[in-house]
Amino acid sequence: MNVEYVSLKRHFELYQNEYEQAALRILRSGWFVLGPELEKFEMEFAHHIGRKYCIGVNSGTDALILALRALGIGSGDEVIVPAGSYIASVIGVIENGANPVFVDSDEFLLLDAKKIESAITSRTKAILPVHMYGQPCDMKKIMEIADKHNLLVVEDCAQSHDAAYDGKRTGTFGIMGCFSFYPTKPLGALGDAGAILTDDEEMANQLKMLRNYGSRRKYHNEIAGINSRMDELQAALLRIGLKHIKEDYYLRENIACKYMGGIRNPKVKLPKIQDNVTHSYHLFPLIVDNQGYFQNYLKQHGIKTQIHYPIPPYCAECYETMGYVPADFEKADYIAKHEVSLPIYAGMPEEEVMYVVDVVNSY
Repeated sequence: MNVEYVSLKRHFELYQNEYEQAALRILRSGWFVLGPELEKFEMEFAHHIGRKYCIGVNSGTDALILALRALGIGSGDEVIVPAGSYIASVIGVIENGANPVFVDSDEFLLLDAKKIESAITSRTKAILPVHMYGQPCDMKKIMEIADKHNLLVVEDCAQSHDAAYDGKRTGTFGIMGCFSFYPTKPLGALGDAGAILTDDEEMANQLKMLRNYGSRRKYHNEIAGINSRMDELQAALLRIGLKHIKEDYYLRENIACKYMGGIRNPKVKLPKIQDNVTHSYHLFPLIVDNQGYFQNYLKQHGIKTQIHYPIPPYCAECYETMGYVPADFEKADYIAKHEVSLPIYAGMPEEEVMYVVDVVNSY
């Protein structure tokens, strides 16, 4: 049996007629940028997550860049980020001229909230928790630290659509929540797209200008902005995905339950999940002793997997002048060298799920 890591085609086919009708509607409308479809999606997504304002942008990375820019974070400022994450989180900081301050991972493969305070300096302006794999960070502890030190919190929710901590959705704790709608995400577009959510009206208005050349009205550029606008087609397609976000969640949760209940191989460590969270199961990360051998074993049996992420951002070639080495953050380095993600997506057939369980158990 051949098992794809993810099949966007299968997910598309779940709601094919709705997607095609929405795309055709936009094509026939003749309005493709900053139109009524985006306004509807922004209103619907903000309501769904539980915030007042949603600003659609070009990507999750742009969402991070613009969120920090709207807060005035820039040269000489420091932002606390997880050492174990995707590089986009760090790009959001560096593109604004600020400095990322890395904090190691915890047992849940997330930013270790217990280590944040020791990383705070007089230049620290914000904390950027990343809800990795779909599991929320310890937001109670993070918000307590932020309040104590008068720091801003901007959440990276690129992987945690509909995840919750103590019943409160990710993206609603900090002053802003940044979402990616890359096609493989729990709520995915059919291309690049992202959004920033906030309850702050002033920030929302600032972000709307920043994404549109710094203007409210054409040719009146009030501030220095960029071009980062979610187009009407992606907004329309995301509205279809949003209609089915709960269905997709239950499909992924069902797969995760089969993995958690069926995998019994002592050579494989299942993901640890906090008691007080709702996990979105964007990814299903395992920890194994021999990453390459395990991944190759599954490949020989027709199962495709991925590693998230083999090179932590503090070790990226483009940031080598920062002077870090892998061992500087022991747990993040360990995760990078031992994590392997199993296939999990809405539309994955049950027989493939059970086949993955059997192969992992035979490893």
